[in-house]
Amino acid sequence: MISSAIWILKMIFLVILHLAGDALIGASNSKPNFVLMLADDLGIGDIGCYGNTTIRTPNIDKLANDGVKLTQHIAAARLCTPSRAAFMTGRYALRSGMDSCGGAPVIDWLASPGGLPPNETTFASILQKQGYTTGIIGKWHLGMNCESLNDHCHHPLNHGFDYFYGMPLTLLNECQPGGLLQIEVPFRAQLTLLTQIMAFAVMTLVIARYSNMVAINWKIIFYSALVVILFFITWYIKYGFIQYWSCIIMRNHEIIEQPMNLERTASQMLREVQHFIDSKDTPFLLIVSFLHVHTPLITTKAFTGKSKHGLYGDNVEEMDFMVGSVVNAIDNAGLKNSTMIYFTSDHGGHLEAKYGTLQTGGWNGIYRGGKGMAGWEGGIRVPGIVRWPGIIPSDVKIDEPTSLMDIYPTVVHLGGGELPKDRIIDGRNLMPLLTRETLHSEHVFLFHYCGTQLHAVRWHQKESGAIWKAHYVTPVFSPDGAVGCYDIIVCACEGDHVHHHDPPLLFELLADPSESKPLDSHVDPQYKSVLSRIKTAVTEHQKTISVVPQQLSYFNSLWRPWLQPCCGTFPFCWCDKEDHNVTGLLG
Repeated sequence: MISSAIWILKMIFLVILHLAGDALIGASNSKPNFVLMLADDLGIGDIGCYGNTTIRTPNIDKLANDGVKLTQHIAAARLCTPSRAAFMTGRYALRSGMDSCGGAPVIDWLASPGGLPPNETTFASILQKQGYTTGIIGKWHLGMNCESLNDHCHHPLNHGFDYFYGMPLTLLNECQPGGLLQIEVPFRAQLTLLTQIMAFAVMTLVIARYSNMVAINWKIIFYSALVVILFFITWYIKYGFIQYWSCIIMRNHEIIEQPMNLERTASQMLREVQHFIDSKDTPFLLIVSFLHVHTPLITTKAFTGKSKHGLYGDNVEEMDFMVGSVVNAIDNAGLKNSTMIYFTSDHGGHLEAKYGTLQTGGWNGIYRGGKGMAGWEGGIRVPGIVRWPGIIPSDVKIDEPTSLMDIYPTVVHLGGGELPKDRIIDGRNLMPLLTRETLHSEHVFLFHYCGTQLHAVRWHQKESGAIWKAHYVTPVFSPDGAVGCYDIIVCACEGDHVHHHDPPLLFELLADPSESKPLDSHVDPQYKSVLSRIKTAVTEHQKTISVVPQQLSYFNSLWRPWLQPCCGTFPFCWCDKEDHNVTGLLG
């Protein structure tokens, strides 16, 4: 009798286990929602779950505790535009022409024709075809128009997004009236000096004419003065009104604010996130691309002066609040178990960012270097956090090399799409690693480009578990003894601003994550064999690189008035169509 009861209980247990398994498989096979959060210029050392003990980031820390923390998550580029291009396409930015050495390192002007080419396939466009509603809220920074105003060839809506709200360019110091200059500062200084010299020359002619020192026709003086005035107007229209040209908010194709109201942008973004989540009946993809923590560190009064690290710390803590608000919006909508949430930064913190003596850039923890440095870990190692209850385990740390480019094949796979077969995808599906089906990343080599120049290569030697990195080129730090390019603010990729290493510097990152002690090429027995394997991989990789139009070339980076988005009649561009009753969403 007892044995029969035990047998019945076993059968009941097996049935329950089978049903639970079916439910879990059904949940994993159904199309999940995706919320991908991307910080701007955030250093890996700026948040608590990656070692910071003084800046408060409870919401990001909880996200990591509830999911997986990637400790070797690598940005595919050193700066915003190429990193985001790689993120969106799953490909190194130079494959799409979105990285450059000879032109601009990023898109500086909204009215320049460079941008993410229309023939690139983003993961948003693939999910859109799978029935997803797709949206991006916040920073875009991948271009706007190609040949004519409002052709919108680089616009988010032309790259698979159903909805866009935010900043088509990026935060600039010029967005804040009275702030430090940022865009083409040396050239502007030259133009100012030349204008002053020309004006002085005209004044000299006037004085000479009045004092009868030289017989000069007044027409010559008049036309000379006219040339000076026209020259000044020509360049001042471009540089004197950057706040109006570049610092705007758009909803889809419509300009909502020109210039943007910096104090309320964060609250407006949270409102847009809430509305997007609440109004969706179909599976959705939402990218929340924060303007935080890029300079000029616009922070609301609710968070100003609250951290131990000045304005930068305040800005990080405000962003953490926004992350918590996004997560709460998902959870409160009953979508917690059906939504994969991801958080990262586009590259490392900006060490050289300062306002006077005040540090306004991030901290990259124990890692050498920062934003603008393609090879050093501080420039490319970023936070990587993924939460999906019931599918991805909680409170797990993964010490395997992963990349921002991996999001592309991951969401395409989960969304039921197929990867493009007509191009190389450099990212790898993260799900086997995240669910612990496998213990090793699919990446064997990762290539670290500065513009179009290969600066470093990472090799994950899975047999031994070692992670090697060879540096072929590193930036010249200045002043002497500094760990940054403080004289030029952002490190360069070539020329006199870099060191070429022959033989290359070689580090084993697990033993030396700070990259402070390179292996001795003459003494260490592994040096030659490791470099030989990396050299072979570089040769094979470079065979896959095709010549494509350079989107960030000098010519494509020029400001073109006829491409300038304007909600009035150019050059009188001003409008404010936004709802002003949103300030209560923060604090």
